[in-house]
Amino acid sequence: MIISMLGAFLVSTGIVLILMPYYINFLKKISFNQAVSEYSLEEYQQKAKTPTMGGVLFVIVPVVVTFLFMPSAIFDLDVAIILLAFVGYGAIGFIDDYIIVIKQDNQGLLARHKFLLQVILAVIFFIVYQSHTSLDIMIPIIHTVVPLGGLYGVLIFFMFVGGSNAVNLTDGMDGLAAGCSVIAFIPFLIFALQTRNIGIVVFVASLLGALVGYLRYNMHPARIFMGDTGSLALGGALAAVAMVLKQEVALLFIGGVFVWETLCVIIQIGSVKLRGKRVFRYTPIHYSFVLQGMKEVKVVRSFWILSLICATLGFIIAVI
Repeated sequence: MIISMLGAFLVSTGIVLILMPYYINFLKKISFNQAVSEYSLEEYQQKAKTPTMGGVLFVIVPVVVTFLFMPSAIFDLDVAIILLAFVGYGAIGFIDDYIIVIKQDNQGLLARHKFLLQVILAVIFFIVYQSHTSLDIMIPIIHTVVPLGGLYGVLIFFMFVGGSNAVNLTDGMDGLAAGCSVIAFIPFLIFALQTRNIGIVVFVASLLGALVGYLRYNMHPARIFMGDTGSLALGGALAAVAMVLKQEVALLFIGGVFVWETLCVIIQIGSVKLRGKRVFRYTPIHYSFVLQGMKEVKVVRSFWILSLICATLGFIIAVI
């Protein structure tokens, strides 16, 4: 199992490192550049010339590598439903990215259409998932099993729609979302090793490898962005892996940075609508730190450290 894990990680990393420069040049030739919102901070307007949809590569590569190292993965329902979420949400993001690039206005899919597609995919996941495993959740520390029954479908809705959009909100600075995602997936790799689920081990290892390769080109100054293709796929994969490994509660702590980013946006919008006042200087919250004088690189590194703390805390809570 360890050999398969290391092999999947190294092969996936190598493929992305080798292919990414060619992919970046291809995107530049067809002018698939990032469309920056007019409401973005001024210093981020210059990123409009940076290619987007880098997530396409780190979605395709882990899937291919998973099948290379585990040909029977398609028959492993655990892996199959994770791939359903990973590729499915990536496809929704791809459609959104494609429309944004073609229109060059950051509009993309209408919010209601994107939401509908996310809900449909969550429903499909629930139908497949509930036929495969229990609809219980384990409460860490007190080790209490709570049977949710049909309410597990509501949990799936919040985890998938919330998770995919949370990573999307975090994807606002060079290396931020990808780095936090790498850190968040590591505890789940350990969980999979502990349960000796080789299919999930190979998938997560290959995804981590692809993300490490992607980070080589996404670190400041970024040569490519992941786009919604990458962020939605990562959020869907995090939710799916947590559910299959029965670590739903741990995900709230492990993905603490993503949860924090989302809560800040919700609080900000609610406060503006109800009180006409902002709670934070700017949201997503990582921009607030830039407005306070922090350099982007320092903000990203600080968020990585926070993500590491959250992942460690979540892992400890899950195992004690």
